[in-house]
Formats: sequence, structure tokens, C-alpha cells
Amino acid sequence: MVNFDIHFSIMDSESIISKINQHKTQPNLRFKLKEKVQLFTDKLFYTLFDIDTPVAENLIVLERLFDELVELGCWEIDKPCKKVWESYVVKLPEVLEKLNLDAQAFVNCDPASSSIEEVYMAYPGFYAIAIYRLAHELYVEGFPLVPRLMTEYAHRQTGVDINPGAQIGKSFFIDHGTGVVIGEAAIIMNDVRIYQGVTLGGLYVAKSLRKTKRHPTIENNVTIYANATILGGKTVIGANSIIGGNAFITSSVPPNSTVYHSSEIKIKTAPNVS
Repeated sequence: MVNFDIHFSIMDSESIISKINQHKTQPNLRFKLKEKVQLFTDKLFYTLFDIDTPVAENLIVLERLFDELVELGCWEIDKPCKKVWESYVVKLPEVLEKLNLDAQAFVNCDPASSSIEEVYMAYPGFYAIAIYRLAHELYVEGFPLVPRLMTEYAHRQTGVDINPGAQIGKSFFIDHGTGVVIGEAAIIMNDVRIYQGVTLGGLYVAKSLRKTKRHPTIENNVTIYANATILGGKTVIGANSIIGGNAFITSSVPPNSTVYHSSEIKIKTAPNVS
């Protein structure tokens, strides 16, 4: 009886393994890529900001890590992604310059910030912006999947979901961060401030709209308060406008506007009480 049980167990196990293998149909799905992207992202962040991290040595390490990402995540036969590193690395000083402006915007906009070092090390909004800017340059270069994995890594850590395809100008500020969603085709100009729970999304989700501008444009010096939702590729929030908390917007707003979500208050009265 014991031998039969062992034999049955082996046969059952072989059947399960065979069926699982039959349904593993994605030849390029290697989760090692996800782990390598996280390592690359961390190393990149430290290289740009940590004063004790040697830049020259780390750039060599980053290039090696990047080659591994190409092997795992660039599936074209001729591996055109191998050429991306050379054009990407020269952009890092400019990205760092933009991020330093973002960090200063946090200091200027948030009265709770005690130092700029606190912004770099403790503000989830800044971290999300940093990884977005680093991923965006790879997105522009056309490296498949890796920029998305970078911003999703930041999303898991911060609650801020910025698609690497979004276009974001200088001195960008996200306060608190949790629940912020910025879509792939969103355009955000300079000196924009947004708060937790803000969504810059699309009105429609049809796959046929993949190549169209589905997400709104936010012009210079706009403030968008908590939980506001702004939808649509033709929606433009004009410069110097203020969008109040919980506002729901699907059409354009002129420059210098103030938009508030108005709450209706009704006081219940007991029956037969005048």
C-alpha cells in the first residue's frame, strides 16, 4: 500500500508538472528582469544623489546592469537596445538638474519641510518624480518594458503611479503622493503643484485609442488639490488656475480660473417640526 501511494503521488505530480508547462506560453516572461530593474533603479538613484556613492565606479556598474536588462528585456533579434545606454547616460546630468529643481519646489511649497535633504530622503512624491524622470528618458529612447517596470517599482513604494510616457515640465511638486495617477499621454508644464489622490486620466479606455492623446494638459503654475479628477485628451487646465479638492473635470478650464467642488448640505428635520 505504501509503495502504491508513492507511485500514485509521483504520477500525479508528473501530470501536474506537464499541465503547468503546457500553459506556460510566454517565452519572454522572465521575472528576473523585474528584479534586475529594481537593482538598476536603486543604483541609479544612489549614483545621482548619495554623496558617498562614487559616480565613476557606479556608472561602470550601471552599464553592466543595463546590458543585463537588454538581454532580458529587448527581444528584437538585432538587439537595438544595446545602443540606448550611450545616448541615455549623457542625459543624466540634465535629469539631475531637473530633479534638483523639483526638490527645491518641495521646499518652497511645503511649510512642513525642514530641509532639502529631508525632501530627497523622505518625500514619496519626490522619489516618484525622480524615478519617473529617469524612466521617461528610456521611454523616449524606445526601450521596451523597462521604463514601465521602473515607475511601477516607485508606484509600489510610494502609491504614486506616473506612466513613463507622460511629459512633465520643470519644478514639479506632488504633496503626500498616495493615490496620484498620471496617464501616459498627460502633459504637465512648469511649476505645477498637485496633492494626494489626483487623477489625470482618460475619458475612454478603448484599445483603439492607444496612439491618441487620452489624458489632459496642465499648463504653467496650476495647483490641483486632493482627490480632484481631470479626464480627457482635449481637456486643458489653463495657466495659473486652481482646481479644488474633489473636483471632477472633463472639459477645459480657462487660464486664471478657480474651480471648486460644491457640496450640497441638507439638514434633516423631524416630522411635524416646522
